[in-house]
Amino acid sequence: MKTMTMSAVGGTEVLTLLDLPEPVPGPGQVLVEITAAGVNFMDIGVRQGMAWQEMPLPRALGVEGAGRVIGLGEGVTDLALGQRVAWVYAPGSYAERIAIPAAALVPLPDDIDDRTAAALMMQGLTASHFATDFYPVQRGDVALVHAAAGGLGQLLTQIIKLRGGTVIGRVSSVTKVAAAKAAGADHVIVDAKGDFAAEVLRLTGGEGVHVVYDGSGPATFEGSLASLRRSGTFCWYGPVLGGPEAIDIMRLPRSIKIGYAVFSDHIYTPELLRARTTRLFDWVREGQLRIAPATDYALADSAQAHAAMESRATTGKLLLIP
Repeated sequence: MKTMTMSAVGGTEVLTLLDLPEPVPGPGQVLVEITAAGVNFMDIGVRQGMAWQEMPLPRALGVEGAGRVIGLGEGVTDLALGQRVAWVYAPGSYAERIAIPAAALVPLPDDIDDRTAAALMMQGLTASHFATDFYPVQRGDVALVHAAAGGLGQLLTQIIKLRGGTVIGRVSSVTKVAAAKAAGADHVIVDAKGDFAAEVLRLTGGEGVHVVYDGSGPATFEGSLASLRRSGTFCWYGPVLGGPEAIDIMRLPRSIKIGYAVFSDHIYTPELLRARTTRLFDWVREGQLRIAPATDYALADSAQAHAAMESRATTGKLLLIP
């Protein structure tokens, strides 16, 4: 079975396609033939040694995907052979097949295809957490969304708009403005150096935004702070680009609130996982949530997908097709 692994901690050169033994589903597990696997910044963080250090090398990469059930472990009664499923966190998803706990799987309705599901799970659940749970956007709220043309940024923008908010999107180049606008951003700021706060304040009449969603690393931290209004909320996420320097909590301005948002807190039971994904599927079905066209790579070309994501030049989701 072909599996994309990392042979060491490092750059894209450590990615190695290996032929590993076929997985066997244990009790409570399901064997899935993978049709599409999502590429995420989490995977880059694993490759760079920021997570999964306890796992032996070579280490299989990937956590998200969609596929078809081809084997049932002992005790699995709520899934059937041939059933289409998707998942958001199952280590080793850069592969042709994988054994996954049944509780981590979401049955796919007939009108949600595999590529859509694989493009939606991680980023859709993350965006849902940010805008409905971590900071529940209210009608009239103004949000600053960094990386607004990326897969997560586009979904987050749409959910904020669904809830009646206004979106100021920040993108790194003029080539990304159209994607951010197409997702519904009301205003788009082009900035690659972290110099955006003055324009945010101008657009909000000097008040600042109610919430900022920032996964762009230390370069944007101070600008995001300056963009918030009194009692505003700072949603920090995405460890791959690093965190800010130590924060003196007594020097935080304007009674703002800062938190580190982790999507797993949105789906901490199997029931919540299925309920949240059902809502996402409903939004897609109703035309309220649009999935931007994904860019496909062969499993053997995982290094190219990682390099493209690290370049920050991509828009939308990147998928591996075994």
